Amino acid sequence: MPGVLAAEPSGLALWGALRARPIRFLYSGWPWRCWAYLLSGALLGTVTLVLLAVLLVLGVGLSVVGIGLVILALTALAGIPVGAVERRRMRLVEPETVPSPHPVLAAGPGHGVAHRVRTRLRERATWRELGHAGALALVFAAIDLAFTALLALSFVFLVSPLVVAALAPETVMLLPGHAVDGPVEALLGGAAGLLGLVCCAYLGALLTGAQIGLSRLLLAAREAEPAGQVVELTRSRARLADAFESERRRIERDLHDGAQQQLVALTMTLGLVRLRLGAGQGEAAAELAARAQGEARRALDQLRDLVRGIHPRVLADHGLAAAVAEVAVRNPIPVRVDLDLPYRLPEQVETMAYFSVTEALANAAKHSGATRVTVAGHHADGLLSLLISDDGRGGADPAAGGGLQGLADRLAILQGRLLLTSPAGGPTRLRVEVPCSAREVACSA
Repeated sequence: MPGVLAAEPSGLALWGALRARPIRFLYSGWPWRCWAYLLSGALLGTVTLVLLAVLLVLGVGLSVVGIGLVILALTALAGIPVGAVERRRMRLVEPETVPSPHPVLAAGPGHGVAHRVRTRLRERATWRELGHAGALALVFAAIDLAFTALLALSFVFLVSPLVVAALAPETVMLLPGHAVDGPVEALLGGAAGLLGLVCCAYLGALLTGAQIGLSRLLLAAREAEPAGQVVELTRSRARLADAFESERRRIERDLHDGAQQQLVALTMTLGLVRLRLGAGQGEAAAELAARAQGEARRALDQLRDLVRGIHPRVLADHGLAAAVAEVAVRNPIPVRVDLDLPYRLPEQVETMAYFSVTEALANAAKHSGATRVTVAGHHADGLLSLLISDDGRGGADPAAGGGLQGLADRLAILQGRLLLTSPAGGPTRLRVEVPCSAREVACSA
């Protein structure tokens, strides 16, 4: 859905590594990462199978007393946490993050637990995640357990010469009923183990790629969610109308309380200067003129800050990277900027990205207690990606305010997405993605 961050589908990095250098693949870290994914899948699938079985038995058994229906509803939602774990587990192999397809639910009156459950049950992504949980428990777990057994057997055969040499002259059986006569025969077992590990490297890559491909198909956000889009965009427009009205009142208040007061003071001071000059008090008039100059400078600074908050000049003249660098210099927390944007982006995209960064930096300075912030981003394949991360205390909640919901609503206009990860204790990561095309105009520093 617009306003919720999602990664565009792309080819698996695993397939690219396997096709590019199939021989070197054996000596890289890819087989180990695939094995870690499959071994953890065997554990996760087994736990999921037990969880679903328990919930189904309890739900059906207690349905006669009513509470079973609640348990069955929870069973339908069980795929959500399993999907969240799977998305994190996929990072073992794939560098591309697969964000949650669920929009952030608003908090407040009328948005309690029952409302949240109903909303999640109406989302198609919830049922796709439940389908993934079923496939993980019934299919992937069995495959991963069988692969784990094959991998373990290969390792046992590989180290069999060492085991036989260490236990000699004791009898060692690598297979039930087949004793190894000596170290020479054990070497054959070691060769078989090595061949088994080579097969496991390629077989593990194929199984991992297939599972990740299906998991991404079921767990990633999709553009075509018509009913949810209509509801969410309607709510976004209502929230945007409120946000624009609040922004108009803020500008009016800043003009009234800031620049207007300075200009009134300047007018009065200039009137006093005229009176002093008329009375022949040149020295007093000079002091008043100096004070008037300071008041004019303060009014100009306030107007400049106000205009910068509406649309900074550096953004229009030099582009997003230069504007973010300027904000980073003024930020009270040290900010490292790493933006790879050699070309200008559409104006509305640059503006949206700029205010996303400024909002994230303001939140970090006010609430996070962070000591450093990193702003990274690039444009590739028609997608602008930004990642703002800090080392603060975490615990950021979009429903608690801070402008994050407003950012999501503004991004929805451009079909952009926003993902917030902020566990208690940190770190906080805000990822923004906006589809756009770069203009062939080089960014000037």
